This record gives sequence, structure tokens and C-alpha cells, in this order.
Amino acid sequence: MTLALDGVRVLDMTHVQSGPSATQLLAWLGADVVKVEAPGGDITRRQLRDVPDADSLYFTMLNCNKRSITLNTKTERGREILTALVRGADVMVENFAPGAVDRMGFTWDRIREINPRIVYASIKGFGDGPYTDFKAYEVVAQAMGGSMATTGFEDGPPLATGAQIGDSGTGIHAVAGILAALFQRERTGRGQRVNVAMQHAVLNLCRVKLRDQQRLAHGPLAEYPNDDFTDEVPRSGNASGGGQPGWAVRCAPAGPNDYVYVIVQPAGWPPLAALIGRPELAEDPEWATPEARLPKLAKMFQLIEEWTATLPKWQVLQQLNRHNIPCGPILSPKEIIEDRSLADNDMIVEVGHPHRGSFTTVGNPLKLSDSPTTITTPPLLGQHNEDIYIGELGLSRSELPQLKEQGVI
Repeated sequence: MTLALDGVRVLDMTHVQSGPSATQLLAWLGADVVKVEAPGGDITRRQLRDVPDADSLYFTMLNCNKRSITLNTKTERGREILTALVRGADVMVENFAPGAVDRMGFTWDRIREINPRIVYASIKGFGDGPYTDFKAYEVVAQAMGGSMATTGFEDGPPLATGAQIGDSGTGIHAVAGILAALFQRERTGRGQRVNVAMQHAVLNLCRVKLRDQQRLAHGPLAEYPNDDFTDEVPRSGNASGGGQPGWAVRCAPAGPNDYVYVIVQPAGWPPLAALIGRPELAEDPEWATPEARLPKLAKMFQLIEEWTATLPKWQVLQQLNRHNIPCGPILSPKEIIEDRSLADNDMIVEVGHPHRGSFTTVGNPLKLSDSPTTITTPPLLGQHNEDIYIGELGLSRSELPQLKEQGVI
């Protein structure tokens, strides 16, 4: 069976997380992704190592289904080889510091001169302006994209989210841009530039907070649990941020992740009132309607928690779902890895590796009926040098040892 991106060659000049997360997703969709690494390799091969002398999980979980070549683009011969690689690629992706690829001699004008059909995607920390040259990391993007200011509790500091919305979130945005550019190329015959900034991607994911910032001009945000409001959207703990109130309530035996997140919809209040042993609240004018409950959200969730605190979270989940009440248990990474349903959906996947043995990774969340994904092991450093340099670019077998001795590969 052919895959969605069969025949698409991606030149992957990315490192760390934002870029590799994008190119891995393209590889899962069937693209031939060639990871171009400096002779020393992507820095994440060595970062956070848990197995001596083996590629780290940081690297392996972001680089499955790819091929790897080594290339020193600071050498003249390296730049000649990169030119040949650009000529044969459909897509080129990079996430170097601003201006780094230009300084190699590969400006956008030069790249499209080499290959007018190429889609050239760049992931940076920020767009044009005063922040352009700032260094960006995951949590820097969260800080400057609106996430940290609105994450946490009212009386506490700004908090980072555990989800990698700055890095992997930006990578997903980059994939959308790349696919759109490839689709447009079918009509125009031309490639184009795709620019994605981490700050912009985080901002796109924080749009509901910008919604609430504008709503503040018309008075306090009634669905927030906060007592006091200024001219800025406050941190609101575990409030749902939507039209229906929600909160994480504690369950037995009160471990760090013994919580269930509960959403209280209008239709769910009568059965919920019965479950918590207060059926009269379904008819009480002080509690019966969403408008009546809104000023008492803290008390409402306290009453719910008095019930949930007596039961394990899976039992709470079962009882709430029986009444079609939206809810979800807080699952730890350990519980997620052990969740059979996620494995059955190919979202928790075991992958073999020649140096570190089997490891667990996240599968492809995009499920295409005619383009199923099989997760394959990430490449060793330079594993495909011969295949690509000799088999595809036509270099002689005798030249490869010379290039290695000269520090080109």
C-alpha cells in the first residue's frame, strides 16, 4: 500500500525538538525524510542519556522512520553536496538560529535558484521584530505566547505546562504549512517559503485567553472561580476555560494523581446531585440552574469532591460515565504507558533499537484509512551515508573515506 506522502523527499536539517517533531510526522505520513547531521550528530543523541553509549530517548522518540547522513556544511565540499541534496528534495526543513542557513550560503533566493519547486520551511522562536534574534526554548515560547501568564493558581506564580506546546506544538503547525505548500505546488508548479514561529504557535493555542481578555472590558468573568479581577486575565487553576464549569476533584486514596476532572453540564446536574447524595439540589432554586450555580462554583466542586474523595478514580469514572457526565481521570505517564487501549490504538508503541534495545514511544495521532503508519527504529548517526551519497548522489565508493578523513562527513 502506498502512503500519503510516498515520493516526497524531505531534507531534514533540524535538531532538538521543534523541527524533528515536524519531520517525524512527515515521515510517519510516508515521506522519505533524510536527516542531515553534523559529523558529531544531533545534540539530543547525547542529552539525558539513560543507557550508556546509546542514543538517548530524547533523540529516538523524535526521529523514527528517518534516514541519517552526516555532512559538514562549513566545508566547501560539504556545501557542494548540500546543493545536490537540495536539488533532489521536495521539502527542506531547518530550525537553526536566525541567519545560520543564510551564512552557509543558502539564502532563500539561492535555494529556489537551485530548486524552484522546493518547499523551504523554517522554525524560529519569533517573527520579525524586536524579538527576532532572541534565543527560544520550549518554556520561553510558553512565556511569550500567553500560556504561562494564564497557567497556575491565582495566588501562585506563572507555570509552564507539561505539554510541549512550544516545541512539538510548533512542529505540528509547521507540518500544516508544509502540506499546504505542497498542495499549492500542484497548481502552481512552484515551491515557497514557510515560516513558523514558536511564539506564534503558542499564541494560536492560547486564543481562548485572548477571548477572555477582551471580555474583561465588559465586567468580571463569571465562569472563573476568582474573586477579584484586574484588567488582565487571571490564572484560574483548573477551571475549564469554556462555557461549562469544570474542576479536578480528589479521589481515594488521595495519591498525587488520584483526581478526576469533571465537567458540569446543565443536563448532568440532576444525576450528579443524586450521585453525591444531595438529590434535592436538582430542584433547589439556589442550585437548579447554571446561572444559580455560577456564583457558587467553589462550593459546588467541594460538594462533588466530598463524594469522589471516598472512591477510587476509576470507580468515579465508571459512575459518572453511566450518567453521561463528561469526565476524565488524571493519568500519569506511568499509567499512560500501561494503558492497553492506547497500545491497541497504536499510540503507545514498542520500537526495537540496535544499541539500546526496545523502547516505548508515542505513535502517530493522525489515523488515515489509506495510509497506515508503522513506526520504525530511528537511524544511527550516518547510517545511510553510503545509500545516499553513493547510491543516490553517485559519489564514488573511494571518495567516502576521503570525505570522512577531511571532516566533510
